[in-house]
Amino acid sequence: MSKVLQKSSRDPDRTRADLAAWLARTLPAGSAPEVTELTVAPTGQSSETLFFTAAWDDDGEGDVRRARRLVARVAPRPVDIPVFPSYHMEREFQVIRLVERLTDVPVPAAVWVEPDPSALGTPFYIMSRVDGDVPSDITYNSAGWLFEADPGRQRLVQESAVSALAALHAAPDPERNFAFLQYPEAGDTALRRHVAHAQAWYDYAVSLAGRCPLIERGLRWLADNWPADSGETVLSWGDARVNNVIFRDFRPVALLDWEMAGLGPREIDIAWLVGGHRVFQQIAGLFGSPGLPDFLCLEDVATQYETATGHAVRDIDFYLTYTAIQWAIVFVIAGLRRVHFGEQARPDDVQDLILNAGPLEEMLAL
Repeated sequence: MSKVLQKSSRDPDRTRADLAAWLARTLPAGSAPEVTELTVAPTGQSSETLFFTAAWDDDGEGDVRRARRLVARVAPRPVDIPVFPSYHMEREFQVIRLVERLTDVPVPAAVWVEPDPSALGTPFYIMSRVDGDVPSDITYNSAGWLFEADPGRQRLVQESAVSALAALHAAPDPERNFAFLQYPEAGDTALRRHVAHAQAWYDYAVSLAGRCPLIERGLRWLADNWPADSGETVLSWGDARVNNVIFRDFRPVALLDWEMAGLGPREIDIAWLVGGHRVFQQIAGLFGSPGLPDFLCLEDVATQYETATGHAVRDIDFYLTYTAIQWAIVFVIAGLRRVHFGEQARPDDVQDLILNAGPLEEMLAL
């Protein structure tokens, strides 16, 4: 369970040299930048994360030279089977900057964005590095600082994460300020477009792995169980998980990973926060761990969110099922990535890649 899966075929030494060359072109003449350390993070299923330290001269004369600890988010190369069919690094960069300016949500400082793929092979953006603790991507509920924390501190993590989500959803006039996040797919509401975008995501998975009857049943279930009123449209983080938060003293100091940001009902993020934890609870059970059964429970999260916002969570079964369907798509593509990197054999049935197949079957049977 603790095995770190390979996420990239990128060569760190070549990447360090390419990044230094890009800085030399980007910074003022005489800056003489040097990238002294670079690590390709082993976590995440989508964009690549590069932690690096760079130093350059601020005055161009070598008198004021300062090291900076930075992070680059780089779109994955097509050969590595990206989780999403396309990546929009400029959009992510803009989201982070607007979230910092328009809300009280903590995010890293967005420094540069480079849409030209020639520098590192794919587009990227650079942000400041924020120190703190991040729950591990898969095993946070079976080992590590959050698992070992006492119930009071675990509760603080939960409550502070829900508070951050509430603050994000308070972003003013999202359909104007974040209009660039509106999905291009057809639909008369933000929710219709959001689900149509997920359908297009599934179509991408089909192009890689072939059809999956379970996911197709799920998409039909959504159409048959559509909410009567999807409610207010807010800025949606999209990937609302504690694994995407840097904590310090058990409180968020930076929300990360904005690839799935969009516009939609509040319940999309609430269900992703709760439903994602349910998925990881199931994975923990496969390895004989009890996980964190009292963490991110739906009733608690819904109550905390309503207290913070005055909004009563509604139609949550629809959104939890929608979350489970999207996780099934993630598992299909992530499974193919593992096959690509030689970490597992390709199964005869694509559905065998879906780790939450059993719970999703149960949800669709209700």
